[in-house]
Amino acid sequence: MSAETMLLLVLGAVAVIVAVRWVADRTGLPAAALLTLAGIGYALLPGPNVTLDPHLVLTLVLPPLLYSAALDSSLTAIRRNLRTVVSLSVLLVLVTAVLIGVGFDLFVTGATLAAGIALGAAVAPPDPVAALSVGRKVGLPPKLITLIQGEGLLNDATALTLLTVAVTAAQGEGFSTPAAIGEFVVAAAGGVAAGLAVAFGVRPLRRLRRDPLSSNAISLATPFVAYLLGEALHVSGVLAVVVAGLVIGHNTPYWTSGASRLQTDAVWRLVDFLLEGIVFLLIGQQLPTVIRGLGQYETSTILTAAGITVGCVLLVRPLWMLLTESLPRSMHSRLGGQDLDGARFSDRLSVREIVVLSWAGTRGVISLAAIFTLPLVTDSGAPFPDRDLLLFCAFLAVLVTLVGQGLTFAPLVRALGCRADQADEARLRNQARIAAAEAGLARLETMQSEEHDDVDDRAIATLRAQLTHRLDRYRHRLDVLETAEGGDIPLSPTYEAALRLRRAVIAAQREELLRWRDAARLPDEGLRILERELDHEEGLLPSRGR
Repeated sequence: MSAETMLLLVLGAVAVIVAVRWVADRTGLPAAALLTLAGIGYALLPGPNVTLDPHLVLTLVLPPLLYSAALDSSLTAIRRNLRTVVSLSVLLVLVTAVLIGVGFDLFVTGATLAAGIALGAAVAPPDPVAALSVGRKVGLPPKLITLIQGEGLLNDATALTLLTVAVTAAQGEGFSTPAAIGEFVVAAAGGVAAGLAVAFGVRPLRRLRRDPLSSNAISLATPFVAYLLGEALHVSGVLAVVVAGLVIGHNTPYWTSGASRLQTDAVWRLVDFLLEGIVFLLIGQQLPTVIRGLGQYETSTILTAAGITVGCVLLVRPLWMLLTESLPRSMHSRLGGQDLDGARFSDRLSVREIVVLSWAGTRGVISLAAIFTLPLVTDSGAPFPDRDLLLFCAFLAVLVTLVGQGLTFAPLVRALGCRADQADEARLRNQARIAAAEAGLARLETMQSEEHDDVDDRAIATLRAQLTHRLDRYRHRLDVLETAEGGDIPLSPTYEAALRLRRAVIAAQREELLRWRDAARLPDEGLRILERELDHEEGLLPSRGR
C-alpha cells in the first residue's frame, strides 16, 4: 500500500470518526457501535482495506489508551472497591477462559483444551470504552463507573498473560496448571514492580513537568516506557502501564502546574478520541479476514463453537456476579473498605447494579488483537490448531457485545433507574468549594498578620473581596441544592441568569478584540494572548448543576 493511499485512508478514518461523533451526540447512540458498523460497511466495499496488526495494536495503541484511562481513574476509589475489581478483572477472566476451553474440548470436534483456553483468554476481558461513554451520559453512579474502569484497567493483563500460557501449551508442550499459575504470578508481580519503578522514576522530573510542553512530552512517553520495560523484563507490560498511570494520576496534583494539567488533559482527550475511533473502525474492517478461513469447517462445528463462545461471554458474567454477591454479608463487610468519612461500608451490589454491570461487558479491540497474535504455525511447523475458527468466534463475540449490548446499554440503564444522585454529588462539590475558599481566606489572614513588607494591604483586600464573593455564591448554591428532591438538581433562575450574563459579557469582549484586530489596531499575537485570558475565564464558569 502506497504512502498516498495510507494517507487517504487515515484522512477518511478521521472524517468518519468526526461524522459518527456528530451523529452519536444527536441520537444518543454509542459511537463505538456506530464506528464498528461503519467499519463493516467499508470492509464490504471494493478497494483497499486495513488488516489489523496485533503487535502494532498491543505496542502502539493499547499503552496510551490504558494509560489515559488510568490517569482518569481514581486510585482511592479502586482501593475502596478492590474486592469487586479483583473478582471481575482476575477471577472472572480466568473462569470465563477455562469454561470456554472446556467447552471446546468437550463439544467442538478436533479442538483442544489449550486452544479453547487461548480463545477464552482473548474474549474474556471486556473493553470498557463503549460502556463508560454511555454510562457517563446517562449518569451511572460513581461506584459503578469505578468498577467498570478498574475492571477494564486490570483485566487485560490477566487475559494476555493467560493467553501466552495457553498458546505455549497449544503448541505441544501441554497445559500445566501449577506452571500456568506460577507464570501468571511472576508476570503480575513483575508488572506491578515495573509500573511503580516508572511512576517513581518520573518524580525527579517534576520540575520539568511544570513546563506545559515538557509535561506533555513526558506524559506521552510514559506509557511506552512502562510497557517496554515490562516486556523487556518478560513481565506484564500492560499491568506496568496501568500501575504507572494510577500512581502518576494520583500524585499529579502535587507535581505539575495548573497550565501543564490543562494542556496535558487536552492532549490526552484528543489522543483518546482519535485512537478509540480508529480502533473501532478497525474492528469492523476485519470481517473479510475472519470469514475467509471458515470454508474448511462443517456448519455444525462453526455453530457449536460460536454458541459456546458467545454463550459463555454473555452468561458467565451475570452468573459470576450473582454468585459472588450472594456471599454472606459478613464477608462483604470484612472485605469492604472505608468511605470518605472513615466509616466502614459493605461493597455488596444491588440486583439493579448487577444487571447493569453484567450488560457493561462489551468486548473490543483487545480481544481481536489478542486472538490475531496466535501464530500461523506451531514451533513444530504444524498449523496452529483451529486458528481460523478461533478468529471467527472472537470476532463474533466482539460484534455481538459491542453492537448488541452497546446499543441497548443506555435504554437498560434508564429502564432500571440506576443513576447517580446528581444533587448529592453537586452538594459535595460545593461543600469542597466552600472549604477551599475558607482556606484561602485563612491564608490571607495569616499573611496579613505576619506583615510581609512585599504584600500590599490593597491587594489583600481585593483578594479577600473576591473570595468572600465566591464563598457567598457557593453557600447560596448549597442552600438551593439542599432543597433538591429525587436526586435531581433544582433549577435556580437567578443562578442560571447570572451564568448567562457572565457568558454574554465574555462574548462581547471577544467581539471587541476581533474588531480591534480587523481594524489593524491589535496584532494577532496580542489577540491570541487576550483570547487565552478570556478562554480561561470562561472555563472557570460552571456548567449547570456543578
